[in-house]
Order: sequence, then C-alpha cells, then structure tokens
Amino acid sequence: MTLKKYLAIFTETLKTLVISDNNGNILGEDVLWSILLQKLYEAKSKNATIYLVGNGGSNGIVSHASVDFLNTCKIKAVPLSDSSQLTCFANDYGYENIFAKPLDTLISQDDLLIAVSSSGSSKNIINAVKIAKSKDIFILTLSGFKQDNPLNHLGDVNLWINSTHYGMIEIAHTLLLHFISDKFSNKIVS
Repeated sequence: MTLKKYLAIFTETLKTLVISDNNGNILGEDVLWSILLQKLYEAKSKNATIYLVGNGGSNGIVSHASVDFLNTCKIKAVPLSDSSQLTCFANDYGYENIFAKPLDTLISQDDLLIAVSSSGSSKNIINAVKIAKSKDIFILTLSGFKQDNPLNHLGDVNLWINSTHYGMIEIAHTLLLHFISDKFSNKIVS
C-alpha cells in the first residue's frame, strides 16, 4: 500500500465520525462545539482540571493531548499515566481500577474527564467513567470498533469512529483531540 492510499483510507475513516450524547442522540458538529467549548471555558475560568485516561496507544494519545490542553489552552490537564501510580493501583485494587481509584480521590466539581479507548470496552476506562459520572463530572469519550460499545454511551459527548483498525482509530482520536485544543485556542489553520 502506498502512503497516498493509506491517507485516502484515513480520510474516508474520518468521515464515519458519529457524535452522540449519553442518550444516544446524534449531535451535529455545531452542537458538539457549543458544548465542548463552553465546558473548556468553564474549566479554565474555574481553574478546574481535565483528567485523561487511556490504555496503550490511547495512553500515549491522552498524554500528548494533556500537553496541548496545558500549553495551548492554558487549562490544567493531567493524564493518569504515571507508571508508579498505575502499578500501585493495579497491585492494590486490580487493573480494572487503575484509573477509577485515583479519580475517586482526585476529581472535583467542575473538572472534566476525557476517556479514550479504541475498542470502547476496556473495563478500567469504563470504571473511570463511572466514577466521574457518580460525581457529576462532564465526560468526553472517544472510541471505535462497534458503535454499541459500552464507552460510546457513557459520556456526555461521545465521539465514535466506525473502524476496526487500531491505527486508523488512534490517528483519528489524536486528530480530534488536536482539533479540540486548536479550536479552543483559536489556532485553526484555514
């Protein structure tokens, strides 16, 4: 396969993006930006924190996105990716709780959670989202694979890519998070 063909496939994959709320209602892009930008402005004005969770490649994505939110948006952003923290909570509470347990202590009113999972079925990501929901925290999810994956219905706003190819999903999630931070900081190139 050529790079040109790969890029063409990726472009088609991006066109499959579905934006929904926690009731499964499809949202238009204008509604997405209205909700997300408002939540980001509120977080910034209230000195709140964006917490980000993901496994494997998605962990790398949320780590990168946290830098963008911190640097370009000037919003506190923390990826839960410290190896000592992860291994401590995995050892003490099981891998399925590596994000939920620290979030239960860390997350406060006005904070946000961004949860990224290519499959949308990672138990530790779902448990993190459940903790955030129990504290009435705004949640943005990004997933792929099956549209009815558990994560795709748990966020206040859910971004789903119709693909089963990890690379395409991960690149799409990276692009979407970059677009969000660029749009917030008015760095969109026309």
